[in-house]
Amino acid sequence: MLKFWNGIPARWLYLAGAVVVTGLFGFGLYLQCVLHLEPCPLCMIQRVIFIAIGVLFLIAALHSPKQAGAKVYSILIALVSLGGVAVASRHIWIQHLPKDQVPGCGPGLDYMLQNFPLSEVWQELLHGSGECAEKSWTFLTLGIPEWSLLWYVLLGVFALMAAYRKVV
Repeated sequence: MLKFWNGIPARWLYLAGAVVVTGLFGFGLYLQCVLHLEPCPLCMIQRVIFIAIGVLFLIAALHSPKQAGAKVYSILIALVSLGGVAVASRHIWIQHLPKDQVPGCGPGLDYMLQNFPLSEVWQELLHGSGECAEKSWTFLTLGIPEWSLLWYVLLGVFALMAAYRKVV
């Protein structure tokens, strides 16, 4: 199995990562457009992080870097994934707060983007709001932020494994 893994060109591994992220993003759109689950501010940040990871995987696949370049791409992907882990962890924390400690709902994203400086919008988004505490969809007892956390970890580890392997 290890021989098979080491024999796969890095380009195909990065492309597989991009395909997985595309599938995850597509599922997020399915939840929004078909099941009518509106994303909360922290969900939107997580989507942007998934897009960044997917773009990095795609660029790495198109570039098809050698050993040093593959390590750079993989470290970048892992760092962005760590950012996703942080945001998803915050989201999970908010969902598990007692009802009386949940932050209040703030103004909508469109309103904030039109009336607040971008740094303040970013702070408000990361702070989370009451709508971030809602648990709407679950699969195998895990909600959306738990699944996001799992996928951030898997994608980051996958990227590092793709670069730090013995190429045959």
